[in-house]
Amino acid sequence: MATTPINPSERHLKTPRIAAIAGIIFAVLMSAALILIRLSIPIDASDTGASLAGQADKVSIALSVVPFAGIAFLWFIGVVRDHLGHLEDQFFSTVFIGSGLLYLGLSFVSAGLAAALLATSALIPGLVRSSIYTFSRLAIYQINNIYALKMSSVFMISLGTIWLQTRMMPRWLVFVTYALALVVLLSISLNIWFTLTFPAWVFVISVYILVGNLRNRSTGAESSPETA
Repeated sequence: MATTPINPSERHLKTPRIAAIAGIIFAVLMSAALILIRLSIPIDASDTGASLAGQADKVSIALSVVPFAGIAFLWFIGVVRDHLGHLEDQFFSTVFIGSGLLYLGLSFVSAGLAAALLATSALIPGLVRSSIYTFSRLAIYQINNIYALKMSSVFMISLGTIWLQTRMMPRWLVFVTYALALVVLLSISLNIWFTLTFPAWVFVISVYILVGNLRNRSTGAESSPETA
């Protein structure tokens, strides 16, 4: 029995509805990693690094989950683009994708510096009392709290603008996104709570998209017998 060939232009991948859970995974893993690293490597300039040796296991666990958080974040970007569909604006989409990738890259750089600092301190006992330790520790905080944090705010602003134009999200959620993004963008504090703002926002957005997908799936299942 001959089969009708499929036109290559008609072939397309369908995004799994459960893919929205990727944002939740990112939020949980990244938040856990940030908290563990911050509690293990204090920002206090007078810190001598004496506590680092006892916290090495916690830091290693935190650094090991960062790559998986990054993978989940890439899936989250894909879920957002799929949610927009043909309404996606090329200009703002370029900004939100670029800022998202920069945020992810800077987070990886920060995690890499922390891993190098941890490994080197184990090999060189006197490193924690040297200027190299101080420089590396402050570089980690600068990358996370200034550069990565600012890129996350650009990500939120550009995506909020797309939602406002397309009405893909409720206005209250768009305004909350703008408010959080401005606070993050204008902040100059090294407080841990500012770095947790972006993962928390991703968590809320992912839950909203996931619930909407599940509702649509349930509605479609209920209407299919009537259509038949």
